[in-house]
Amino acid sequence: MIRALVASSLAGSAGIFAFVGGMGLTGSPVVALLAAAGLAGSVVFYVLKRLPLDEASCPRLLRAVSALATIAALVQLTRLAVFIVDPTHVESSFVPGSQWEVRHSCLTAYYVTAKAASTVPDIYDHKLYSAPDDDPAKPRKPLMLGPFNIDVYEYPPPFLLLPRAVRALTPEFQPMRMVWFALNGLVVLLAFVVVARWLGRAAGTRALLLSPLIWISMPTLSVLQKGNVQAMVIAATLLALGLFERRRHIAGGIIFAFMCVSKLYPGLLVVYLVARRQWRALAWTFAASVVFVIASVVDIGWAAFGTFREHFPGLLSGEAFPAFRNPPAIANNLSVPGLVFKLKLFGVPGMSFDTMRIVGTLYSIAAVIVTWFAARRAVRSDRMPLLWLAIVILATLRSPFLPQGYGAFPSIWLLTLVWAVRPDTTRGVVAMLLVWAGLNIYWPTDWVREARFAVFTNFIPQALTAVIAVVVLRRAHHRGYETDVNADATARAA
Repeated sequence: MIRALVASSLAGSAGIFAFVGGMGLTGSPVVALLAAAGLAGSVVFYVLKRLPLDEASCPRLLRAVSALATIAALVQLTRLAVFIVDPTHVESSFVPGSQWEVRHSCLTAYYVTAKAASTVPDIYDHKLYSAPDDDPAKPRKPLMLGPFNIDVYEYPPPFLLLPRAVRALTPEFQPMRMVWFALNGLVVLLAFVVVARWLGRAAGTRALLLSPLIWISMPTLSVLQKGNVQAMVIAATLLALGLFERRRHIAGGIIFAFMCVSKLYPGLLVVYLVARRQWRALAWTFAASVVFVIASVVDIGWAAFGTFREHFPGLLSGEAFPAFRNPPAIANNLSVPGLVFKLKLFGVPGMSFDTMRIVGTLYSIAAVIVTWFAARRAVRSDRMPLLWLAIVILATLRSPFLPQGYGAFPSIWLLTLVWAVRPDTTRGVVAMLLVWAGLNIYWPTDWVREARFAVFTNFIPQALTAVIAVVVLRRAHHRGYETDVNADATARAA
């Protein structure tokens, strides 16, 4: 039964993503079905013949939870796939009753910027994304791309290498939306499997059984529908760190470098690599970063880097994000610096972008210190992914704007891994499900009528996100799980 559950979950989700990607690339349902069948069949073969599983390590309640979650996940992903293939089917969207959820697409910013990057002098000019009558003192009025509101581009220029490459295959937005959905989903799915195998046979089996809980969570469905790159960046970052540990420094450096030059926050893990003296990993990361920057300059020119330098202070302080004009968006922000504007909603004086900049700087210093000490006394090799994911969560919380729509994705993933490595009684399973439910508290922006009430409700997933990361970081110092980092470095050098 365990093997059948895992095969159903992995093969079913892989097939769904492959079908949508096939539709985006070819527009042919027949080709898409063949691609879905081929990938799903390959996954089934892998699970049945190659994937080590430990059926005895999975209590009956876990099997029941996994079975129900698997059914729900396949239903939800299928529904979402319908909306991705045909956006007129709003009844299949993430939250059909919310116009914000139906019409918001982060991918629109990537698409518009990728299309304009080589011809416009400033890729951060709001005229590319906002209506001519947009009032900076009020919630933003976006331009439209078909039925979707165009989002604002807030990433470094090298990130555009990826959407420009995808756009070369699919020049129109709707086919690109399908391919991007498939790419997002398949990278995350691959990371689920790789991380689970890293944990060992027993813990890995439990992690795979719990993975459907991640697919059906509100943040995961939200990030897949909106096309935001957050989940893919987190998944790829863990894959890169795994490659470093396997001494595959070139592949790991290429992947990790692109994540760092694209989203910046994975750079906190550079501190981890320095603390662990993983010099080869750092060297390849630096070299690949230089290559990506040069490739970006060749592709779109120097101008984008000049405007990014001017735009960067606003990214750190939050001034660059139009969301801070909108009280419901402020309430849905899970970041630590974002607490400043939440306090402003309650009339606390002095809560400004300058204050947010100070809070962000202090938090950054604290995150670097915590990461350093966590890395110096690392957990056992088979527990490293938990530590990496906890550090990633620390990094994401530094962003001035971290919407609940995808902010809790890594904490939900980490929650399942924490339970997988330390299985508990029935009471423990129930506790895990309660925490999972707390992380799934979600208010679409256009459903928020009283922002201050939403601040209180969204404090639950925000606090749980921080607590889960702190618990994992504290366990990294427990005597039974420690290894000497110098011994690890010596072993790698040998």
